[in-house]
Amino acid sequence: MNENNEETKVIVTINGNENNNEADKKTVVVGMSGGVDSSVTAYLLKQQGYTVIGVTMQVLPPEPIQQQEQNGGCCGLSAIEEARRIAFKLDIPHYVMNFREVFQKNVIDYFVSEYQKGRTPNPCIACNRYVKWEALLQNSKKIGADFIATGHYAEIVKHPKTQRYTLKCRDENKKDQTYVLYNLTQEQLQYTLMPIGGSQKEVIRKIAEQIDINISKKPDSQEICFIPDNDYSGFIQRETTKTYPAGNFVDLDGNVLGKHKGIIYYTVGQRKGLGIAFGKPMYVYSIDAEKNEVVLCENDALFQKTVYADNLNFMGIEKIEDGMRLQGKIRYHHNKAWCTVYIKNESELMCVFDEPQRAVTPGQALVLYDGEYVACGGTIK
Repeated sequence: MNENNEETKVIVTINGNENNNEADKKTVVVGMSGGVDSSVTAYLLKQQGYTVIGVTMQVLPPEPIQQQEQNGGCCGLSAIEEARRIAFKLDIPHYVMNFREVFQKNVIDYFVSEYQKGRTPNPCIACNRYVKWEALLQNSKKIGADFIATGHYAEIVKHPKTQRYTLKCRDENKKDQTYVLYNLTQEQLQYTLMPIGGSQKEVIRKIAEQIDINISKKPDSQEICFIPDNDYSGFIQRETTKTYPAGNFVDLDGNVLGKHKGIIYYTVGQRKGLGIAFGKPMYVYSIDAEKNEVVLCENDALFQKTVYADNLNFMGIEKIEDGMRLQGKIRYHHNKAWCTVYIKNESELMCVFDEPQRAVTPGQALVLYDGEYVACGGTIK
């Protein structure tokens, strides 16, 4: 409880409406990871009058006992046990859904394939679209749920101009997660509730303290859930049972600078871990998988204005009109920047930023915002 013994409250906004008179008639499946955000989400929805069912998604093989304490992320056996404990505390049913196959195909295989192509994927974005939403929503409907809910920091609203479902970005909220949710579909948004979307993390932790579920101080997960030691290259080699040959570091003119240890060890913008002293700071400019070359440059060459993206998902807007003025983000922890957007074809756009952006990385997401609303996004080429 806080010092004044006053209860911290969150106004539960359900897809743009603060009051939902039919809440007591609706059933919602909450994706529970055993963490603070999803646990408070379940609590708030129950308080709102929903019939709440807790579901934890099992996406990884069972962990060895010695790893269960170490791997405190959202996907392991320890997460299932914690979610079950919290569901019991909240007096809601709890189930486990096995999504290992869909996770392997859409997240792990995708992650490995992108690195083999010299690209740097964001597996959390793929997981959100295909596992935490597509698979969860389909299976939740089978058990009679009207909605699914998650503990993400994003608000589902309708774009005031187009009336399409979209996500509202709060720049002042350091936990804003609209970037990693840009590729959700209209149907997925329509049947999703995010009751903590407009709240600050500190408020959610206070609620967790008040309902006494003993997780208010649990740290946020930082690493990729299926690579808890952050050894990406080691994981890829184990997953593919392949070794990746050494090749040449080259400069922008193609001159050989030395040997690299395999393209899976590098990403655009990287400086540390190159393994060679060049006499001046050098950075990864690009990765050519076909030639097995890693191109290096000095810092100034990392900046560019023009970015291409494909695999587009339109959220707040239905299409791009040539010359549209939007704001773009080229990575999660990055400020939005003004840009002019042009459509190349049905599945590709060109974005020209007013100011050069540093280390634009193929495989990462380009997310475009119309004011405070997610407009669309795609994968950087």
